[in-house]
Amino acid sequence: MKHINLLILFALACFAASCSLDYDPLDTYSDVTEGVATDSVRVVFKDKAAVLSYRTTVHDRYKNRQEHWYLDMLLLNESHSDNAYAGSPNNETTPFEVNSIEGSNNNLYRDWTRYMEDVGIVNLLISNIDDVPDPALTAAERAQYKAEALIFRSMIYFDMARIWGNVPLITTTAGDITSENVAEVYDSYFPPQTSELEVYQQIEQDLLEAINYAPDNDPSDKTQFSKTVARTLLAKIYAEKPLRDYDKVIQYCDAVGADGIDLENDFSTLFGVVLEDPSKPVGQDNPAIAPITRNSKEVIYEAQYFTGAGNWLSWMLGRTLENWTFYFEWAKWITPSRDLLKAFQDAGDTKRLNETVVWYDCGWSIYYPANNYPFMYKYRSAYNNIIKYRYADLLLLKAEALIMKASPDFAGAAAIINRIRQRAGLGNLPSSATADRESILNALLKERRLELALEGERWFDLVRLDKVEEVMNAVYAKDSGRPAQQYPFTQNSYKLPIPQVVIDQNPNLVQNPGY
Repeated sequence: MKHINLLILFALACFAASCSLDYDPLDTYSDVTEGVATDSVRVVFKDKAAVLSYRTTVHDRYKNRQEHWYLDMLLLNESHSDNAYAGSPNNETTPFEVNSIEGSNNNLYRDWTRYMEDVGIVNLLISNIDDVPDPALTAAERAQYKAEALIFRSMIYFDMARIWGNVPLITTTAGDITSENVAEVYDSYFPPQTSELEVYQQIEQDLLEAINYAPDNDPSDKTQFSKTVARTLLAKIYAEKPLRDYDKVIQYCDAVGADGIDLENDFSTLFGVVLEDPSKPVGQDNPAIAPITRNSKEVIYEAQYFTGAGNWLSWMLGRTLENWTFYFEWAKWITPSRDLLKAFQDAGDTKRLNETVVWYDCGWSIYYPANNYPFMYKYRSAYNNIIKYRYADLLLLKAEALIMKASPDFAGAAAIINRIRQRAGLGNLPSSATADRESILNALLKERRLELALEGERWFDLVRLDKVEEVMNAVYAKDSGRPAQQYPFTQNSYKLPIPQVVIDQNPNLVQNPGY
């Protein structure tokens, strides 16, 4: 008789009710996904081949499930900040740009259920790989595959903690439920929230374990859950409020550099595409065929897409350059804001602006005139890489740590910021920008905004540096294209609401304050 892991089954059931534009999840019975019973001993992975198959499934989660990892992360970080408008106004997207998000938002429900599904799937590998009854699966392989899964679980929980704060922390797979053990296993199926600090501590623990066994950085393959990804995540979590340790931020940022990660010489190689005929302009008769660079020396982790298996996201955000007119008759998500465009223009930052924003004629005029409408340009083809982590983010995070630590190093921070600016064709910071902590912190925040614009970092930057109220309560008055603000931003705005459907399903969950 088959035993079904109810945590995974529940997450899949929730997902099935939500909108999907992507591949089907794991939703069929198999000896790999649910395990078999042999003489009353549960065997989840019957041999090495089953483990390798499942490992591929885990590795492909980010590549094949873009809606919560990327699209909705852009909506939160860009449209819920001063960088972008919602783009395609509706009941799910508009609340992010006018600050009226509630627990009934279907995008949040989709994201929560998908993240929890990811947790259930990765936990199956973590919890059972040591019990695989196949001597062909060596101890070194078991340790590596478990380390990779721990890194992926850390990625999941890092995003969840930044979005919602206190979330259920699930690190094992639930046992089978019977009438006799309902009380005993109840919390496994209806888990309460764990404090944000404890979630970060679990992430820290997982990464410190994983870093011993994960594969080294491979310059030819940036799709791996490598030691470098683990070090990147450690640097990022130590910068966050519940677990702040600026010396460790610096330590792990330096370790990422020591792994061979470095800035690309030319910013345009990160997002540009190769055309079929470089002598012709971009257009319907000259489609994109590949990104300029895969496995860039600047990239730490990315998803990659190839001809015949491209990604649908580009037509959600603007024109898709390999098919100029495809699905270009309806409004796109994540429209760059006037305030962001002004920030580029005021800085004289044409190089990064031209790689971040493009203007087209279109059939709608929601935020701008239809004949001169700006679109997000960092993801412009079905074959572009989706970059999750890159070195410029880490360098600027190190600069932030140098500014914020007890004995600050403004000169060291300025040197890092100037290195980023020089690649963008800009001069060094003026001396006034390094006069005191507030001045250089504002310079850093501005630099992060221009360097990482429309990459899913802006909102988290404002939250981490306690700038939400200062920036967001002022932007509506100076940005003529932004719809009216519905509610002021407060400390309660720093975390989003737990989806109400999830609270209704799990009485142990408590809504975040202010919702």
